[in-house]
Amino acid sequence: MSELNQLIENSRINESIAKKLFAIETEVLSCQSSHELLKHLLGSIKDKFNLTGIHLLLVEPTPLSYLLNGNLQSDWHKQNTRKISHQSLSQYHENNKPYLTNDLTQLATIIPKSLLTITKSAALTPLTLEDKLFGSLLFTDDDENRFHPQLGTYHLEQLAVKISLCLSNVLIREQLEYMANYDRLTGVANRRLMEITINEELIRQRRYGVPFSLLFIDCNKFKEINDTYGHDCGDKILSYVASQLQELIRENDRCFRYAGDEFVITLASQTYEEALAASKRLCQFFVNNPLPYQGKLITVTISCGAAQCDGNINMDDLLKKADKHLYENKAVSSVEA
Repeated sequence: MSELNQLIENSRINESIAKKLFAIETEVLSCQSSHELLKHLLGSIKDKFNLTGIHLLLVEPTPLSYLLNGNLQSDWHKQNTRKISHQSLSQYHENNKPYLTNDLTQLATIIPKSLLTITKSAALTPLTLEDKLFGSLLFTDDDENRFHPQLGTYHLEQLAVKISLCLSNVLIREQLEYMANYDRLTGVANRRLMEITINEELIRQRRYGVPFSLLFIDCNKFKEINDTYGHDCGDKILSYVASQLQELIRENDRCFRYAGDEFVITLASQTYEEALAASKRLCQFFVNNPLPYQGKLITVTISCGAAQCDGNINMDDLLKKADKHLYENKAVSSVEA
């Protein structure tokens, strides 16, 4: 092929790549969340560039960690993201440049085992937030000539910058929303989101006649534990109680931190009797499962008060009703103790 024809062919290839990148950029700009952006982005890149595989490598700790833990981590994230240390990842991205290779021995610990047998070449495209490396897009292909050190990285650098900017904008918005609706210490939803949820459930109950109940919960002898073991231990207890409550309730129930050591759980479509059964189950769990702390086992117990909406009660009165039952139960428990 003559030099002129080669230039023309290269120009066509570059134009085709530029069009695909523009289409990807247009798609991700419409995404409203980091989950949607990453899922859409990876699928779009894989399809448009006909790649064997694509994964997101995330440095630990990552700015996405508050979204990628516990109940907030979807099956998609578990399948398509991998954790990596900053030291391990930064060795591939000198000056935040893409890394291309067809020598897979250099990436054996990074490429998922399911892809390793069919992968012949790979590219790592760095992602940054505020000029700090936080992750990398791993592209893999079954053609050993698809990615190699002599290949130009201009388009990959463009892609990295655009993705980093889009993700940064989405994360800023999400972090503000997260801080407004979730308790920083325990990670459960806060009182603001509780009020919205309860009012929505009350409207649903009145409109359709479905039952709705809630539990008002507090930690027994929390001040005593704080005074004995210190506030760090108290924080551990609150986090422990919150995380276990979230694990123990149903998927369509919600746990909220009300204030201090108090929590509220909304029980969608549950009667008062079902709420009492849930209350008994939760209390018994903590009796059977003390908190390991600095080589000790600290007994952490809770008290619960249940209340059901009768169709005429408002949120404040429903909470007061549950709170009243909570303190009645605490009084009975202290007498029995």
